[in-house]
Amino acid sequence: MSDLPGIVITGASGRMGQMLIRTVSDSDKARLAGAVERSGHEWVGQDLGTAMGGAPNGVIVTDDPLEAFSGAQAVIDFTAPAATVEFARLAAQARLTHVIGTTGMSDEHIAALKPCARHAVIVRAGNMSLGVNLLTQLTRKVAAALDADWDIEVIEAHHNKKVDAPSGTALMLGEAAAEGRGIDLEQNRESGRDGITGARQRGAIGFSAIRGGDIVGEHDVLFAGLGERIVLRHVATDRAIFARGALKAALWGQDKAPGEYDMIDVLGL
Repeated sequence: MSDLPGIVITGASGRMGQMLIRTVSDSDKARLAGAVERSGHEWVGQDLGTAMGGAPNGVIVTDDPLEAFSGAQAVIDFTAPAATVEFARLAAQARLTHVIGTTGMSDEHIAALKPCARHAVIVRAGNMSLGVNLLTQLTRKVAAALDADWDIEVIEAHHNKKVDAPSGTALMLGEAAAEGRGIDLEQNRESGRDGITGARQRGAIGFSAIRGGDIVGEHDVLFAGLGERIVLRHVATDRAIFARGALKAALWGQDKAPGEYDMIDVLGL
């Protein structure tokens, strides 16, 4: 077991953190090497298994990420943008593979990852599932085949606790559509419609967000032309798909050169 890659989970108490912990713990290809929570959190200093309501597992939750990283080969991080940037710096120091599923990252946050990628493998994706990454590839191909007379709208739905919109996956799909068309997403993005907005701009890529209940994640890419529509769709019913993808990325990164990668690289799509 000690020969297996050790993986640290940040944001251990969160919804995704706990799913990641269960996924790594159940894997025969990796071992759970540590769990990190923010300073002052009630889980800090507790046995992780006990904190999650089960049997002790010998992993003590810490608020010192560098300490946790020192005994590991990878870190999986679905936290918040500022925390992710700091984890990236520490992961680079420890030469860990850093798998990032954090959403809501600004251009400044993303730029701050580049120096870290000179020393460590960083795999960052708005979505870790195979299905969504296939959808991304399809979106790029369809957008390339259709001209600006076809309106593109990315429609996403998530649970009522999600704090950012559009989702990271929606932005990933929008970026794929923009790449297919050979345009810049930020210069052609349309979202947050309310009131008298005027007619839709020709060639714009629109975003619509729905929040409610316990929706895990639903994404539609709508191509609307005159008299016809094309809809590409992915529905997630279990967030374990994201945890399995993140674990796959952490294992994939073990023999790779430092640099920035995404799930398209991991999946070989």
